[in-house]
Amino acid sequence: MASTLEKFIHSLDIRALPRVLQIQSGIYCQGSVYEMFGNECSLSTEEVIKVIGFKINKLIASICENNEVSQFSAKVELPLNFPGLYKVVADKTPYVSIEEIVRKVSIGPARFGHPCFYSTEDIQLANFTIKHDEQITFNSVEEVHGTMAVNCVVVRNNQSHSFTLPLSQEGEFYECEDDQIYTLKEIAEWKIPKCRNRIVKLSNTLHMWDASSPLPENFDGCLILMPVYEVQAVTKFRKDIVHILSDLDVEVKDVTDCYDISSFLQPLSLEDIFERTNKDFPVVAEIMEGPSGSQKPYNLLSTGKEIVIYKKYQAARVLASEMRSDSSKRHYLIPMSYKGKFKRRPREFPTAYDLEIARSEKEHLHVVATKAFSSPFKELLSVSVGDQFLVQQCQTSEVLYEGRKKLIDVLACDQILSDSYKKVLLPMYMEGGFVEVIHDKKQYHLSEICKEFHLPFNVKVSVRDLSIEKDVLAAAPGLQFEEEITDSYLLISSASSPAESWEIPVYRLNMLVHLLSKDVQTVVPPVTRTTVEEVSKEEYYMLRRYENLTLHPPPRPPKKPT
Repeated sequence: MASTLEKFIHSLDIRALPRVLQIQSGIYCQGSVYEMFGNECSLSTEEVIKVIGFKINKLIASICENNEVSQFSAKVELPLNFPGLYKVVADKTPYVSIEEIVRKVSIGPARFGHPCFYSTEDIQLANFTIKHDEQITFNSVEEVHGTMAVNCVVVRNNQSHSFTLPLSQEGEFYECEDDQIYTLKEIAEWKIPKCRNRIVKLSNTLHMWDASSPLPENFDGCLILMPVYEVQAVTKFRKDIVHILSDLDVEVKDVTDCYDISSFLQPLSLEDIFERTNKDFPVVAEIMEGPSGSQKPYNLLSTGKEIVIYKKYQAARVLASEMRSDSSKRHYLIPMSYKGKFKRRPREFPTAYDLEIARSEKEHLHVVATKAFSSPFKELLSVSVGDQFLVQQCQTSEVLYEGRKKLIDVLACDQILSDSYKKVLLPMYMEGGFVEVIHDKKQYHLSEICKEFHLPFNVKVSVRDLSIEKDVLAAAPGLQFEEEITDSYLLISSASSPAESWEIPVYRLNMLVHLLSKDVQTVVPPVTRTTVEEVSKEEYYMLRRYENLTLHPPPRPPKKPT
């Protein structure tokens, strides 16, 4: 049965891809020529296309009153980067089964991929009862004993109870209220269910209103958001990816079940390539859609180019940020092969507890107080601005508190006087301020810093990496090495002139290829070039989120006695 492209995409489960569509009708001149993002394609009646992906491209917004579109509201287009922070209004329409929730709502490992629902009735499981109106967090979807199910969590009395709900579970499920705030892009990616619109309330505009804004001045109400999708498709006679907006005025019919899907080129993402076994490498591939970016190797990965993919592997990187106080701070992933050298820069510590975390057995941590602190106990030191200390160790000390002796955690230090040292104790909860005094003039390679010091660690490039055409790290006023991470990479080179090879990140490079049945001329990859990868703010926060899931956070600093 034919339907509009918009209706088809809105109802399509992304897990059902790819789908083959036949164009049924469309009103176009010269054989239905449609141009989008510089890609011109013909969508003639009876033509077939293979849909391989779709994502929200923009949002159509209407001002909302009482959960309905205001009769005075005109529809406006909002790009995904439209500034502002928004709260999601819980959907008042129920879901009738777990299967419907899984089909329409984004559930995944990311922080935003854990939606919460409640049931209007008790749900009796084998050894657990979910009470009505109790918040259920949906964490992931997987196969359990041959049946698809959702891994869920309920929190009661500060204790988490994990269980699974089969997709066949029926009932009346409603969205829980969400007190988080999101950008429009985050809402588009995670918070708009399939076949439903989303109501959001403006929480913070993040910018001054101007006449070009599509929203009224001082607007602080609710908006109904309707997504417009960008559809990625492959045609029979082109080797690149076609981009089509879902609101294109064309009717389509799903003919997947009666069409040979293998007759189309098979686009593969870098994630698809990475999932192949090691014995499948090396392979030759042609780029169907290259990444954007002017730095090497991204500027070499243009559409139509042939590359050799030698192998897949995990590699270590150091996540670093520029030491700037303004919003233009840049973030980098530095490989261990970086050949430049670094000199140490002073670190800053907001509390005595941070001094304890940063101290090492290799050297005494020398700091200067930048903020005064008055101790409530005579056994512990009061600090003045300019006082200098050598940090020794954490220990417990007895203090007199309301006439009683009490043990508290303290930091033992040597206070540096004009001609001697004085042993003193600082309370661990002390909210002061300290800056490090650097005596070490040595120049370090990246691997030496990771081996000898705790991160985070402040440095400045003293000798740039001469093997890199433009070493972006050398221009930075200072860098903070934040943490060491492990990430997935593919090693590639040009198929026509394999003079050098490059590491490309699997999960941060949007690129599609199709494999060629060509023999690889040389199985041994050429010399690998060092690449310092600059990551966007969004990628930076995703890296921090992912890494921090695997780390146990340090214990909270002790509270100041009342």
